[in-house]
Amino acid sequence: MNITLVVPDQYLVDHEPSELAMRIKLYAALQMFQSKELSAGAASELAGVDRYTFAAECSKHRIPLVDYPKDDLRTELAGLQAEG
Repeated sequence: MNITLVVPDQYLVDHEPSELAMRIKLYAALQMFQSKELSAGAASELAGVDRYTFAAECSKHRIPLVDYPKDDLRTELAGLQAEG
Protein backbone atom coordinates (compact mmCIF):
# COMPACT_ATOMS: atom_id res chain seq x y z
CA MET A 1 0.00 0.00 0.00
CA ASN A 2 1.21 3.49 -0.74
CA ILE A 3 0.41 6.52 1.38
CA THR A 4 0.92 9.97 -0.05
CA LEU A 5 2.14 12.72 2.24
CA VAL A 6 2.35 16.28 1.00
CA VAL A 7 5.46 18.00 2.38
CA PRO A 8 6.04 21.70 1.75
CA ASP A 9 9.20 22.40 -0.24
CA GLN A 10 10.71 24.36 2.64
CA TYR A 11 11.26 21.07 4.51
CA LEU A 12 13.19 19.57 1.61
CA VAL A 13 15.94 22.22 1.60
CA ASP A 14 18.44 20.05 3.49
CA HIS A 15 17.02 16.64 2.53
CA GLU A 16 16.44 14.57 -0.52
CA PRO A 17 12.78 13.49 -0.75
CA SER A 18 13.74 9.82 -0.42
CA GLU A 19 15.83 10.55 2.69
CA LEU A 20 12.99 12.48 4.29
CA ALA A 21 10.56 9.67 3.46
CA MET A 22 12.86 7.15 5.18
CA ARG A 23 13.13 9.37 8.27
CA ILE A 24 9.37 9.85 8.47
CA LYS A 25 8.85 6.07 8.23
CA LEU A 26 11.45 5.49 10.94
CA TYR A 27 9.92 8.08 13.28
CA ALA A 28 6.44 6.67 12.73
CA ALA A 29 7.72 3.16 13.46
CA LEU A 30 9.51 4.33 16.61
CA GLN A 31 6.35 6.04 17.87
CA MET A 32 4.15 3.07 17.08
CA PHE A 33 6.60 0.74 18.84
CA GLN A 34 6.82 3.02 21.87
CA SER A 35 3.03 3.19 22.12
CA LYS A 36 2.88 -0.62 21.82
CA GLU A 37 0.98 -0.54 18.53
CA LEU A 38 3.74 -2.55 16.84
CA SER A 39 6.25 -5.13 17.97
CA ALA A 40 9.95 -4.40 17.46
CA GLY A 41 10.01 -6.72 14.46
CA ALA A 42 6.97 -5.14 12.86
CA ALA A 43 8.28 -1.63 13.54
CA SER A 44 11.66 -2.42 12.00
CA GLU A 45 9.85 -3.82 8.96
CA LEU A 46 7.70 -0.69 8.68
CA ALA A 47 10.81 1.50 8.97
CA GLY A 48 12.58 -0.56 6.33
CA VAL A 49 15.59 -1.30 8.52
CA ASP A 50 17.01 -4.44 10.10
CA ARG A 51 16.39 -5.20 13.78
CA TYR A 52 19.89 -4.10 14.83
CA THR A 53 19.45 -0.70 13.20
CA PHE A 54 16.01 -0.37 14.76
CA ALA A 55 17.44 -1.29 18.20
CA ALA A 56 20.17 1.33 17.75
CA GLU A 57 17.55 3.95 16.82
CA CYS A 58 15.51 3.02 19.90
CA SER A 59 18.59 3.51 22.04
CA LYS A 60 19.38 6.82 20.34
CA HIS A 61 15.84 8.06 21.08
CA ARG A 62 15.80 6.53 24.59
CA ILE A 63 13.03 4.08 23.80
CA PRO A 64 13.47 0.85 25.79
CA LEU A 65 13.33 -2.34 23.74
CA VAL A 66 12.09 -4.28 26.74
CA ASP A 67 9.36 -2.87 28.91
CA TYR A 68 9.52 -5.07 31.98
CA PRO A 69 7.70 -3.69 35.04
CA LYS A 70 10.01 -3.13 38.01
CA ASP A 71 7.66 -4.90 40.42
CA ASP A 72 7.64 -8.03 38.23
CA LEU A 73 11.43 -8.00 38.10
CA ARG A 74 11.67 -7.60 41.88
CA THR A 75 9.27 -10.52 42.39
CA GLU A 76 11.28 -12.75 40.04
CA LEU A 77 14.57 -11.77 41.67
CA ALA A 78 13.18 -12.45 45.13
CA GLY A 79 12.02 -15.87 43.95
CA LEU A 80 15.43 -16.67 42.49
CA GLN A 81 17.17 -15.55 45.68
CA ALA A 82 14.85 -17.73 47.76
CA GLU A 83 15.74 -20.75 45.58
CA GLY A 84 19.49 -20.08 45.85
